[in-house]
Amino acid sequence: MEKKLYWASVALAALGLLVSIYMTIYKLTDNNAMCLGSGDCATVNNSIYSEIFGIPVALVGVGGYLALLTVLLLERYGNNRFFQQNGLTAAFVLGVGGFGFTLYLVYVEAILIQAWCPFCVVSQITMTLLFALTIIRLVRQPA
Repeated sequence: MEKKLYWASVALAALGLLVSIYMTIYKLTDNNAMCLGSGDCATVNNSIYSEIFGIPVALVGVGGYLALLTVLLLERYGNNRFFQQNGLTAAFVLGVGGFGFTLYLVYVEAILIQAWCPFCVVSQITMTLLFALTIIRLVRQPA
């Protein structure tokens, strides 16, 4: 079961990374044809909340998912003893930050903007599931 949880975590981190890259390209090019489904992508993408200190929120997502994916891969395949012993804890810490940021983004979309970007929602669900899997893996980790 541990292997399935691990690989599900890797798959979710990769999915989140791809979605974040897609949304970063969308933000930088402002190509509304990339917004599938609803016009709410444009509403969210053009809001004041789509950047933090001039950095696109989607690019922050790229960094977060890339860090999580790297830690997950180093946990299993790295030659560094630190990641073999502490990779899951590091993934948990990154997951806490990612999940906290996700809660903030859900609040922004639901309350402040009142618009839902489908790709943002996919990323939010992905991060939530990834965080949940990390907690499950941490709880099941042998003492």
